[in-house]
Amino acid sequence: MNPPLTGIRVLELNRVAPGAFCTMMLGDMGAEVLRIETPPRAAAGKDMDATRDDLWERSEFANRNKRSMTLNLKAPEAQRILQRLAADADVVVEGFRPGVAARLGADYATLSEINPRLVYCSLSGFGQDGPYRDRAGHDLNYLALAGVLGQLGAPGAAPPIPLNLVADYAGASLHGVIGILLALLARQSGGRGQHVDIAYLDTAFALLTAVPGIRNYLVGGAEPRRGENVFAGEHPYYAVYRTRDDRWLTVGCMEPWLWDNFCKAVGRPELSTQRMHGSDFNQPPSAGQRAAKAELDALMRTRTLAEWEEALAGADVCIGAVNGFAEAVADPQLRHRQMLLPLGDPRQPEALQPGIAIKLGATPGTIRSLPARTGEHTAAVLRGLGYADAEIDALRAAGAV
Repeated sequence: MNPPLTGIRVLELNRVAPGAFCTMMLGDMGAEVLRIETPPRAAAGKDMDATRDDLWERSEFANRNKRSMTLNLKAPEAQRILQRLAADADVVVEGFRPGVAARLGADYATLSEINPRLVYCSLSGFGQDGPYRDRAGHDLNYLALAGVLGQLGAPGAAPPIPLNLVADYAGASLHGVIGILLALLARQSGGRGQHVDIAYLDTAFALLTAVPGIRNYLVGGAEPRRGENVFAGEHPYYAVYRTRDDRWLTVGCMEPWLWDNFCKAVGRPELSTQRMHGSDFNQPPSAGQRAAKAELDALMRTRTLAEWEEALAGADVCIGAVNGFAEAVADPQLRHRQMLLPLGDPRQPEALQPGIAIKLGATPGTIRSLPARTGEHTAAVLRGLGYADAEIDALRAAGAV
């Protein structure tokens, strides 16, 4: 059977990375995705990708399963081309600041007038309304404002920065996909599309407030403070320990029976009394737990990572080595789950790309094409709209495509 989104047509505007990841997920599930990109000469000085090299091109796996065309949406003729494409599209995903799409003739009000069935997803830092709507921002800023950074790390130290995983990808990309799918589902019964408004700040806050201990504050609990919760790494049963060979082992034995198993396996059964309690979600470790953590810190330094992994292998405990990325790529579980697949580029036969994380048993996603080069399909798309080659040449000369 075909992937579930086969036949769904998606237009991707303003290639912010979370938007590209969002549309890649749709493409992996069968959607026909067309990237609309600014012509390189029109993007000069503003688009970081304008100077990308061959390695960058080959590594942009989020462009797989897509075609690419260039449109300079500041040009009226390019706007008319986009509107013709939107007339037959199911989904538009855009990542402009609020108001920009309207100036380019690419906003929801304009395109939904042409195509009332259109599902239009906007990914923006602060959403389409509110006092911050026009502000610029990046993942780090959204995490700070949402209170996420304020909960990470030890008191008195700078908060660690969790890459750009939270607001960008767990936030905007995944919430965008979910919103689009819900809007497509609603369209089946109502017949009309709708505007899906996803804000990076909103999604970061929503993810944070799902954490036990954090959510308690909203119903009258104490305000959570950085370093004083079970996930801060200070409690002995949920921590990262350095081994003799200066590697790191994660221990996540929060359930009492798992902690008992761990303490017995490392030869410290008496530490099982320092197990997790419900109040640990929003308080610092007790004196006994701190002492247990210090004892385990010293104990873990007596063996190598491999020795501890062997000793704990049959103990039914939650542990995991802190892998370097090369080790993660070689991990047998990730390999078995097909999370590393050949890129399929004959210029580099050994190159890899990430697999598809959502495993559907009956209608699985597929990787059907390599990442497209910028503008690779411009002429083909325009011919599909009825433009003659001479007209396409004129559009190029005018800088519209």
